[in-house]
Amino acid sequence: MRLPGQLLLALFALSCLTSCASIGPPLPPSLELPRPPSDLRAVRKGDKVTLTWTIPPRTTDRQTVRYLGNTRICRTLDAGPATCDSPRAEVPPPKDFAGAKPAGKKLSATYIDTLPNDPRQRPTLGSAAYAVEVLNHDNRTAGLSNQVHVPLAEALPPPADLEAKVAAEGVVLTWTGALLAIPDQVRRTYRIYRRPEGSQQKILVGDRQAGTENRLSLTDQSFDWEKTYYYHADTLTVISQPGKPDVSVEGDDTPEIKLFAHDVFPPAVPSGVQAVFSGRGQQPFIDLIWAPVTDADLDGYNVYRHEQGAAPVKLNSEPVKTPAFRDFQVVSRKKYFYSVSAMDVRKNESARSDEVNETVP
Repeated sequence: MRLPGQLLLALFALSCLTSCASIGPPLPPSLELPRPPSDLRAVRKGDKVTLTWTIPPRTTDRQTVRYLGNTRICRTLDAGPATCDSPRAEVPPPKDFAGAKPAGKKLSATYIDTLPNDPRQRPTLGSAAYAVEVLNHDNRTAGLSNQVHVPLAEALPPPADLEAKVAAEGVVLTWTGALLAIPDQVRRTYRIYRRPEGSQQKILVGDRQAGTENRLSLTDQSFDWEKTYYYHADTLTVISQPGKPDVSVEGDDTPEIKLFAHDVFPPAVPSGVQAVFSGRGQQPFIDLIWAPVTDADLDGYNVYRHEQGAAPVKLNSEPVKTPAFRDFQVVSRKKYFYSVSAMDVRKNESARSDEVNETVP
């Protein structure tokens, strides 16, 4: 059976569509150049600069990075941008890089650099520029990451003799301060931090200016009694330049001091005690009044009474909550001597006040 010409032409066209597709030019092989990181960050503490960045998961031609080489750490101490002519170091890829790729996890890397001790390389108003460049298996790179800058100004060393002790007014911290000639555009301070036991959250207790006093102190009154705390100090240098934001440099931390805030300190002794007899034509009593004690942890007062030659006896079974007391247990023609003490919520009792006396007619 012979097919018509038009049908043969249609079948030939269909065959070309299914099996005779045109082949384009071959794609060039990937250079496998990791994309430069764009999230490099730098944090300075003392003379240490901690650099962190995300390991690039893709190449410059949008392929998955199959092999990761070292990462060069680049630093420049002058006013120019960071260059990698003389890398500070080379950081190897993380050991779990191969396992992270199938899971699609982002990996970060860290490097800690130390600034030079030579003051000629550390101008107060200067800065260091950092960048990183990630290499492939042929030690080739697609270029530097974003650049970050840190100030070069010398950090004030932390005090070497920080001490903490518990006193009635709070936790008293003392240390020796450096006597310095500080330029007008520079401010230097000591800072005291506290954290509760079992927590890493540090709380700024306060600060003191450095440079003019040899012996410095600070009292912490914002803690809770009967708890354990850790105290440490660091320093802060702030540099001001006209028309520019302030630059801050944190110094190193002192070792932590462990302290249990045990309250063994009684409230203030009551004062101004007065005793007045009342009772003509009614049941006799003696009224006592005194000036209130203002301690924040005051729980109340104890009232003591005795007769001539006898030992004082406490009249109240529970703390008296107001600075006044009425004594109904009095007898005619007797003289009574009174004193008052204050007690806090932890049962620390003050000394007794000066005695006053009153006679029942």
